[in-house]
Amino acid sequence: MENDRTRRKERRRIEIIDTALELFSKQGFYATTIPDIAKKMKMSVGNLYNYFGSKEELAQEIIRYVSATLGERIHAINEEPITTREKIRKIVRFYFELCEEKPQLIEYFLRVYLANREVFSDGCEGMICVAPFMTEIMVFFEEGVRAGELRNQDFFSAFGLFMGYLGGMAFLDGEKILPKTLGDYSDEIAENIYRALKA
Repeated sequence: MENDRTRRKERRRIEIIDTALELFSKQGFYATTIPDIAKKMKMSVGNLYNYFGSKEELAQEIIRYVSATLGERIHAINEEPITTREKIRKIVRFYFELCEEKPQLIEYFLRVYLANREVFSDGCEGMICVAPFMTEIMVFFEEGVRAGELRNQDFFSAFGLFMGYLGGMAFLDGEKILPKTLGDYSDEIAENIYRALKA
């Protein structure tokens, strides 16, 4: 009985995260209120506060959720017995698929997390809340260098190149500027990233 209650509570918690993620991504952090989220959830504001004590706490939990989602997928790719070049291709394809299937995840990262750093300063500063994602990207680079496929360079320089490229394309897609779908660019982008990072 207790397990059922725990599972139901966890499902509800994830529903709140998904709803808040959608609203924050569309309306922005400051324009979205806890009553907005509760209304969309068809639950009382008081009940929502039983799950998250503040809007800031919810915002931080969302970035942890986004980071865990990205980290799990990249971890699975890191575990595959394939070349670094192929891993790059798979990461790019996965990222672009995510942009198309769940654009709110990427929108949240770009338009809320990066644009409202003050919300994430208390208990979520630096890489604390994005650790699962950052750890897997670090592993990817370390293994690529160890295999002799990637140039040994400063992690943040390599990370900026890789994720800056992906984030830039996601932004252009979100603004409806690209003449083709993101998926149509995946192989070319992956190859460009590989050439820029290779040993």
